[in-house]
Amino acid sequence: MSRKSGHSPQVTLNPPNPWPDSPVCLTVAIFTVTLLAYLPALSGSMLWDDAGHITRPDLRSLAGLARIWFEFGATQQYYPVLHSAFWLEHRLWGDTTLGYHLLNVGLHATAACLFGTLLRRLAVPGAAFAALLFALHPVSVESVAWISEQKNTLSLVFYLCAALAWLRFDAGRSPRNYALASTLFLLALLTKTVTATLPAALLLVCWWRRGRLDVRRDVVPLLPWFVFGAVSGLVTAHFERVLIGAQGTDFNLSVVQRGLLAGRVFWFYLGKLAWPADLTFIYPHWTVDPDRVGQWLFPVAALLLPVLLLWRRRRGPLAAILLFGGALFPVLGFFNVFPFLYSYVADHFQYLASLPIYALAAAGLVAPSASLPRWSRLTASAVLLALLGALTWRHAGTFHDPEILYRSTLANNSSCWMAHNNLAIVLAASNRTDEAIPHLKKAIALRPDYPEAENNLGDDLTRLGRAEEAIPHLARAIELQPGYAIAECNLGLALATTGRTAEAITHFATAVRLNPTYADAELNWGIGLMLSGRFPEAVPHFEKAVSLEPDSIEIRDTYGRALMQAGRFEESLDHFRHVLELDPGRADTHMNLALALRQLGRKQEAAGEYLEAVRLDPSLAKRH
Repeated sequence: MSRKSGHSPQVTLNPPNPWPDSPVCLTVAIFTVTLLAYLPALSGSMLWDDAGHITRPDLRSLAGLARIWFEFGATQQYYPVLHSAFWLEHRLWGDTTLGYHLLNVGLHATAACLFGTLLRRLAVPGAAFAALLFALHPVSVESVAWISEQKNTLSLVFYLCAALAWLRFDAGRSPRNYALASTLFLLALLTKTVTATLPAALLLVCWWRRGRLDVRRDVVPLLPWFVFGAVSGLVTAHFERVLIGAQGTDFNLSVVQRGLLAGRVFWFYLGKLAWPADLTFIYPHWTVDPDRVGQWLFPVAALLLPVLLLWRRRRGPLAAILLFGGALFPVLGFFNVFPFLYSYVADHFQYLASLPIYALAAAGLVAPSASLPRWSRLTASAVLLALLGALTWRHAGTFHDPEILYRSTLANNSSCWMAHNNLAIVLAASNRTDEAIPHLKKAIALRPDYPEAENNLGDDLTRLGRAEEAIPHLARAIELQPGYAIAECNLGLALATTGRTAEAITHFATAVRLNPTYADAELNWGIGLMLSGRFPEAVPHFEKAVSLEPDSIEIRDTYGRALMQAGRFEESLDHFRHVLELDPGRADTHMNLALALRQLGRKQEAAGEYLEAVRLDPSLAKRH
């Protein structure tokens, strides 16, 4: 049947597909190969800011769920659907990371299936192959293997479901389908704001299919979506700038610099899709310099590409490139995004944007191979997918734990000051403080105005008994970042270690003033007062520390020992017993409890605690 239109109809080819056409077979294949490709990441631990996404203790109640939805600032970003999902997941498997990883892999595989369904609905050649490309391409690893990026996988599922619902509405103009599509779009927006690009993408798809746009049919129904997307984008931009900190000298780029950056970012992402080599967590931070002629080639080439495709009347490739660039628009550099502090590019930024390129690649590969024998097409496709799957398997392993992640980052980007600092934190936490020091010094050499590294270096030097060396670094951290409560507390510790207790107390008090919920600062303030012979003044600080973190073993044990030293043995018992409820294997606490009981004349109970302490640590028999 011919169309009566002034525009030539869009021709779609459907060459023989080397892959099974059955949706069930394709779904099983996608889930199977995706799970196999991501096996190295499934047993992985929490990374970087995962602790800020997995629901905090104060948000784990029903009241906390209400705060997720109705209190701005309760979570890192106002993504209530995402954090509601994390809230539910924590109820299901707590802090066990396997559940989060399995769900993220499952969401990625689901998105791949929906992507294939969408392409089939649009009669794009090679739909199954494109879905498998997306499922196995290593560029997706950062989004799938990193728990925090569930915002990508979950939002993409809603995004694709909304697109499918819109196509159904477009075919029959049913209000019910419009309501469904709009609801799914809102869910996507409330999971991650980058999905705000969907209405523009749908208009491009309409233009690609029909060669024109009808304002009343195509544009008007999507106007509310544009409004929702704009509001969501403004809210997210405000959070990025005010709450997360995407402002300051590191983000001061001129309009010309932002244009140059956008062109380079566009080609970087396209290049990584075509040749996914040297993928890394943090890429080198570029210097954007308008005086370098070569940097102008990127935006010029990016602008010429769609012009060339339009001139050649290649509507399909043009639509794919425009969809790709449009989905990337929020992260091209025109808006401040906090990760730009470390690098202007990140693999997870192009998770959604990559879809039209996979579709274009699949159509471009499948159509020319239609004349080849089925076995050769199947073999070639399988080899390519196996290669991508192997690269994904390898790259997923780098997201297994923080130490592997940061060491692999530094192997590809030795100038990454953030990786040096974060690796040092990991090393210090595993009692390898000596190994941490060189990384912190390197981080400071790369970024001299880095308060966190100065603080961490000072803290580690104090732990190593080098408090005099630590003091200048901690003072420098406070100089660089006034109001840095942790550095104030650590400076107090260093001063106390060198005998300057009066000065230390001042810094502990400052830390508490800056952060009234800082339990460790309250604890150290109490210790400082006790060392100064002012135990009655210390008691309220110990009590405040306990009230802030009632299940902290360190706080309870320290307060118990302080009460013993003050001769208040009866009061110390509750704290020692609470510690042993949390960790029954603490031999020193059993011994302290025995000593307190003995002082109270409860010798039989004391003997039982003493025997348990010696059983856990026989060396205590000689010490006591």
